[in-house]
Amino acid sequence: MSKKVLFIANHRLGRSPGQRFRFEQYLDFLKQNGYEWTLSNIISEEDDNMLYQKGNYFKKAKLARKAWKRRMNDVNRADEYDIVFIFREALLTGSSKFEKAFAKSKAKVIFDFDDAIWLPNVSQGNKSLQKLKKPQKTNDILKHVDMVFAGNEYLADYAKKYVTNVKVIPTTIDTEYHKNDISASKDRICIGWTGTQTTMKYLYLVEDALRKLKSEYGDKLCIKIISDTPWEVKDLEIINVAWQRSDEIDQLQEIDIGLMPLLDDEWSKGKCGFKALQYMAMQAVPVVSPVGVNKEIVHDTINGFWADNSEDWYRKLSLLIEDQALRLKMGEKARQSVKETYSVEANKGLYLKYFNELLN
Repeated sequence: MSKKVLFIANHRLGRSPGQRFRFEQYLDFLKQNGYEWTLSNIISEEDDNMLYQKGNYFKKAKLARKAWKRRMNDVNRADEYDIVFIFREALLTGSSKFEKAFAKSKAKVIFDFDDAIWLPNVSQGNKSLQKLKKPQKTNDILKHVDMVFAGNEYLADYAKKYVTNVKVIPTTIDTEYHKNDISASKDRICIGWTGTQTTMKYLYLVEDALRKLKSEYGDKLCIKIISDTPWEVKDLEIINVAWQRSDEIDQLQEIDIGLMPLLDDEWSKGKCGFKALQYMAMQAVPVVSPVGVNKEIVHDTINGFWADNSEDWYRKLSLLIEDQALRLKMGEKARQSVKETYSVEANKGLYLKYFNELLN
């Protein structure tokens, strides 16, 4: 007899990178192994167009009412499920009402998170609504769940303050989807970055190095940004590409060297290294700030480089631009690292094991 799982998340299938690489890519595998699943999301494609923009307060209030109604329905049907799986939060506001309600149902509750979500972090478009958020609700949620999936050891250590049953599940890559045709010839080297407006703020850490490199290498070098928002810097030529699911692999394939700058702060320590993993799966060489899990994913001088300051970024990037053999060697090792440790194939058995363990 099939077991039933209700996934609680903000976005529809295929929309959110967090959802895609934390649980969506395991859905078929779960179904093959006796788990029927249902996704309950609160943000539609139409809602997307206004949610992360400034203003639109009437529409945002309407979305809040819709979300509340949707979650009430989820609570009312929770007893029909064996597991309720909550990704990050049930509501975008500061309420933990529904997580507590799910905990009182017959279903077991898994809570999955991939950032230091107990810390304040609001998008630019919703700064004025920050008072409605309550990041400390994470602590309250953790006290009421049966199992936690944490994206790295730093997040797991935090969760263990409130719940004993904590599993580390890294953010993973489907290496059959993320793969590069390295035989394609190129006439210039591409340094790239992919992400959203919320993490674009870290690019200022590499701005001076990129400006200096572009000045030296000219047309031999291109700088590519794949995002929902363009990165515009004075006196720096940048190729901005709007992210879209339909061509994300084609766009990533053009990147030879991938950037992941971060500040050394508590929020960054909670990051799960997803940018680096994407580059590595595509056999692009990652150059990263040695913060948090980045130091576990990227082995300095082996499958990528660490960079601590502007001069370090310039020196490491210059070396990779100049040395094609080094780029190819590191790129091969980078992809192998992902396949062995951070791929869906390497982790799906563990993922299923924890689901089974919770119900036995």
